[in-house]
Amino acid sequence: MPEPIVAWQCIGCGKLEAPQTCIGVCEDRKVELLPAHHYAEAIAQLDDASKALAQWHNLAHRLLQTTPHDDAWQSSYRAFQAQMRALLAQQKILR
Repeated sequence: MPEPIVAWQCIGCGKLEAPQTCIGVCEDRKVELLPAHHYAEAIAQLDDASKALAQWHNLAHRLLQTTPHDDAWQSSYRAFQAQMRALLAQQKILR
């Protein structure tokens, strides 16, 4: 994760200044900034979503690769149901 830029912000108008001195070639442009904790929270949520997606992908892949015997399809089906219930509960989707 990139390091945040530390700057001074005016409590009145909100102007931001970095700790470096201007060398006279600056040009003001509109920028959008967020507090670093908002960025860190978004990265954490993205990481959680990526892990959850990987778990669902793994379950779907196993389901596609499974061919139960003619007399065992029900137990296979119920095993996948149990795994899906556990995954839904783990991800707090199942109510």
